[in-house]
Amino acid sequence: MKKKILIGVGVVVAIVLIILAFFVILDVRQEDKLLKEADEIIEMTNQTDMNMDQIRAKLKRTVTKGDYGIVEKAFKQYMSDSLDNMEEMIQIMNDDTITKSLTVENYKEDGPDFTKTKAYLEETKQKLDNDKNKYYDFLSEEKADSYLDGKNLDAYYVELYQKEMIGDLENERKDKTIDNAINEIVSLLNNSENIIDFLIENKNQWKIEQDHIVFATDALTSEYEDLADNI
Repeated sequence: MKKKILIGVGVVVAIVLIILAFFVILDVRQEDKLLKEADEIIEMTNQTDMNMDQIRAKLKRTVTKGDYGIVEKAFKQYMSDSLDNMEEMIQIMNDDTITKSLTVENYKEDGPDFTKTKAYLEETKQKLDNDKNKYYDFLSEEKADSYLDGKNLDAYYVELYQKEMIGDLENERKDKTIDNAINEIVSLLNNSENIIDFLIENKNQWKIEQDHIVFATDALTSEYEDLADNI
């Protein structure tokens, strides 16, 4: 009888161990899927010719469950928000309204007071400044960690998110590619504004003739050309 009881206990223990092993394997697979998904997203966002439709599709789906699913959703929301910020900056920097502000067509349309042009230049500079601040905010650990606020995750999952998915943000902050690009656009905006201010200040001293701007004096022409050389 005792032998039978011992055999029965052994069977139960074996079943328990098999179940535990199953959940361990399942857990490992969930983590592997999560890290693979994160790596693919990061690789896609590091390409110079990003396919935003494909990236957005990945960011909207969920490939894991449970606590891994919570981590995945937090990471993808963080990436989605930072990409929104990046896209807005790119859209502003590619806006041809910046270069069109110094064309004869705009001089005719908005001169000599340039109310719309002045407002656009000021607004664009402010937007770029705000977006640049947001960009560097996204590269802070505090911002990245905020996407896990209120999730009540074990330390293991928090560390997985911070180290394996978010990574070394401090090193990324040292890359000044975005900063330099924005500074160049801001410099262009400032120089454009200097020209517009000059035209406003001397609005009675210039006119458009045969699609060319003509000033009343050579001195004004020279000053205008000097300002234009800074563009």
